[in-house]
Amino acid sequence: MRITDTSDLWWKSAIIYCLDIETYLDSDGDGVGDLAGLAERIDYLAQLGVNTLWLMPFYPSPDRDDGYDVKDFYGVDPRLGNHGELLEVIRTAHSRGIRVVADLIINHTSDQHPWFVASRRSTSNKFRDYYVWREDDPGDTSAEVVFPGEEDGIWTKDDRTGEWYLHHFYQHQPDLNVANPEVMDEILRAIGFWVELGIDGFRVDAVPFLLQNSETATTPTMYVDPHDVLRQIRDFLGRRKGDAMLLGEVNVPHEEQFKYFGEERGDELHMMFDFIAMQATYLSFARQDPAPLIKALETRPEIHPTCQWATFLRNHDELTLDKLTDDEREEVFAAFGPEEEMRVYNRGLKRRLPPMFAGDPRRIRMAYSLMFSLPGSPTLYYGEEIGMGEDLAAHGRMSVRTPMQWDTSRNGGFSSAPPSRLIQPPVGDGFGPEHVNVADQEHDPGSLWSFMRTLIGLRRRRPEVGWGEFSVVEHDAPSVLAHRMQLEESYVLAVHNFSADGATVSLSGLLGEQDVVEDLLDGESVVAHDGGLELALDGYGYRWFRVVQPPA
Repeated sequence: MRITDTSDLWWKSAIIYCLDIETYLDSDGDGVGDLAGLAERIDYLAQLGVNTLWLMPFYPSPDRDDGYDVKDFYGVDPRLGNHGELLEVIRTAHSRGIRVVADLIINHTSDQHPWFVASRRSTSNKFRDYYVWREDDPGDTSAEVVFPGEEDGIWTKDDRTGEWYLHHFYQHQPDLNVANPEVMDEILRAIGFWVELGIDGFRVDAVPFLLQNSETATTPTMYVDPHDVLRQIRDFLGRRKGDAMLLGEVNVPHEEQFKYFGEERGDELHMMFDFIAMQATYLSFARQDPAPLIKALETRPEIHPTCQWATFLRNHDELTLDKLTDDEREEVFAAFGPEEEMRVYNRGLKRRLPPMFAGDPRRIRMAYSLMFSLPGSPTLYYGEEIGMGEDLAAHGRMSVRTPMQWDTSRNGGFSSAPPSRLIQPPVGDGFGPEHVNVADQEHDPGSLWSFMRTLIGLRRRRPEVGWGEFSVVEHDAPSVLAHRMQLEESYVLAVHNFSADGATVSLSGLLGEQDVVEDLLDGESVVAHDGGLELALDGYGYRWFRVVQPPA
């Protein structure tokens, strides 16, 4: 395989970087990050090495759910800038070899969206069927809410018409009726609009709720197969921009995820976040035992060769642990969230990784080395590259949505506004800007930023990890995961020690006499012994190797 072959399916080699424009860089001193500020930092992202930029919602919004409550699918929130400034971001990113992915919210809108404003005026209004309404009292639906304790149920009575509307999230986010062909036409029209402006793909929000909304439908005409919806979007996107990509937020068991890929056909989502592997990773971290992660990786379904998993350790939401058993979740809580204020909805953590690891650089680097070595495309949430912490005083998921820390100046270089005017205060503890920032790290070869840049460079140069066939390498050290990604006549071998104690690992039967072994992190040639490798790993140690085999 030639390295040039990877460009057709670019998402299989993507290094994704997610950011919220309003917390990245404020260019005009009003306390809110903006598109002009982001444009100033595109070269920073290029220097880091990422090749895909995922923008959290930038659409006009009341901002009651950090922009996910959209009131105009075609607009740009004036707090952030305008269409011209967004185009400058996209053009500048493209000129640096960075593709741009936008959030696509098709499950719901804001209650201030003109469709819903019209929908609630009367039961006969044209826009009534843009949403899901019912005449009868739904009863107690508190067990079905997404955010326990923040809503009483998933139906809210509208006083004007005396009927109830559906909202799986907040009551200010009414669910769309995607079974209505007019709603689907509007969604596709919006997708086409952003593609014409240069967007390269979409991260599709809350995909499984398309199914749940169908199951909650009050009439047969409101039922729609969510897989039909995804195929419609995929087909439309392929016609408008053949190399555009769909990345789904699908937190369901692997066998269900397989369906959202389009099963053997691979004709629905191109990519999905692997929530199962992420949760198993934290259980492995808590136990200092790779077994849960190994099980999660080995039980992944075999997906279509044009599809890809997105791997991650952190995202913009709570660190959900909902697919673990109650006992397993308590193990992770005991290790990384022992205090109640560190948890959210009793199913996840509102923390970033470095504070969970008490700032231990060995463990932090092992975790990111592991993430980058796993089969799939790695996804970083802004600030991970420098080891940012969280603000536990912030409500729920907002604890990890603090301003980017650029330097040691006031507000961490995020904004020149008075602190009282900031969209959110910076972290104030030992992970605050005076201790953790870009300026101190980007010129320090020993910093976490430099290490992350090295990992990103490795992934971009070694297509084996994104494209190769995964297998676990057997050995007798229980705290160590050794795995390889095989691609034609070469493979990458990665070895990670989950324990604070050192370990010696004997990997036998791996190598042929003519195989060439390269140490990818140290850059040294390695001499194989009797067809294998014997490695001494420090506590939380890790090694990467590339093995080139002679042609058959």
